[in-house]
Amino acid sequence: MSKYVGRQAVVIGAGMGGLSAARALAEHFEQVVVIENDALPAEAAPRPGTPQCKHVHGLLMGGLRALDSFFPGFEQVLLEAGAVPMRLSSELRYEVPGYDPFPQRDLGLQILCMTRPLIEATVRKKIAQHGNISLRECCKAQELVVGTRSNGKASGKTGDNATEITGVRCAHGDGRVEDIAADFVVDASSHGLLTLNLLGSLGLAAPAETTIGVDIGYCTAMFGIPDDAPTDWKGMVVLPQPPHNRRGAFILPAEGGRWVVTLAGRYGDKPPDDEAGFFAYVKNLRTPTAHNALRSAKRQTGFSRYGLKASRRRHFESVTNFPHGLLPFGDTICRFNPIYGQGMSVAAKEACLLRDLLAGASSEGQGINGLAATFLNEAQKIIETPWSSSAIPDYGDPLTEGPRPPDLEKSLKFGAALFKAAAADPAVHKVMSEVQHLLRPGSAYQNPEIADRIKAAMAAA
Repeated sequence: MSKYVGRQAVVIGAGMGGLSAARALAEHFEQVVVIENDALPAEAAPRPGTPQCKHVHGLLMGGLRALDSFFPGFEQVLLEAGAVPMRLSSELRYEVPGYDPFPQRDLGLQILCMTRPLIEATVRKKIAQHGNISLRECCKAQELVVGTRSNGKASGKTGDNATEITGVRCAHGDGRVEDIAADFVVDASSHGLLTLNLLGSLGLAAPAETTIGVDIGYCTAMFGIPDDAPTDWKGMVVLPQPPHNRRGAFILPAEGGRWVVTLAGRYGDKPPDDEAGFFAYVKNLRTPTAHNALRSAKRQTGFSRYGLKASRRRHFESVTNFPHGLLPFGDTICRFNPIYGQGMSVAAKEACLLRDLLAGASSEGQGINGLAATFLNEAQKIIETPWSSSAIPDYGDPLTEGPRPPDLEKSLKFGAALFKAAAADPAVHKVMSEVQHLLRPGSAYQNPEIADRIKAAMAAA
């Protein structure tokens, strides 16, 4: 029996989501084609399709482990390329209202700090080692090509059968238009417009959607790490305290002996992109830590800005008669507030889910029938914990737009108690960090020993 469930799969988008999905598909399709509108740099460099790539990025531990499972030795390659290891939380100064800083303990956990272009370039080089994956750059996906299913196969005729994706129509840089045949298409385009347009053209309902209006803006520059850099931390984060102060900052090390310095603000208090304004913004953060650290640091790049109006979660699993052979993926399903650094890691874990479902389909000889529906339901379970851990704090700002969940007050009290218990208790601190890094689900807080300590902190509030 062939290990393949199809001849050719097509992935739209060569970002972290698309590349992770391509690797999962490669074990179960004869060929995998990745379509990317951008020209892809040979080395680590920014590209237009990832406008946020110059800013601080976080590859959570769960995401790093997922990628290492796809690309053995991935972590070591990053280290050899200059990624900076950082112990949690002994080497991270984390300043959150009420805890300036949060206790710095060695929790036995380590992350890597590097730029987003280095992560993508490393994944692309690993992808290139798989002969059945091809990347078609400067190739713009225009629309999904459809037929109808007849006895499980695409007939190309209209009728009462479910719609089936048969390929992707794309335009090349030289003006040529081509239909690339596909047994399975993954929409990892981030915006998901091709999938949404297709649903509309078929008269199908758009997916239920939750948006949280965060209206956040960033400004970033790279600095050389100065000789007098603090010795008690490698990286630092200062979070805002709305409504009194909506300014935050991140200073994280990166390859090449540099700091990535990202300032973040919301609504009418977003960071400017000029020298005087940038440093005035830093000076007026809640704490002086970032300002003191940057006093003698030399700026190496210009200023880059990026903004996001809203985080968004789509429930494609609720769409009746969803087209066969199509799978929304990564940011197409859920675009997180990037301040929490969850997107790349969630996509990598979704790729693990896709790999496992394909392996099951292959071993049982089922093909891809029903695979998308199962994936879309299971992916929501992956999304739930990181979405809740970012949405609840966002809703704590009175200016955040969007309907509040009915249990918001209870959730905010739980979050405050969790932080209080974690500050006092290394065991709770470690569990909280493992949940934040997608190593454990949010249900880990229900462990009786941990739950009792959080309840005690809540009672003492």
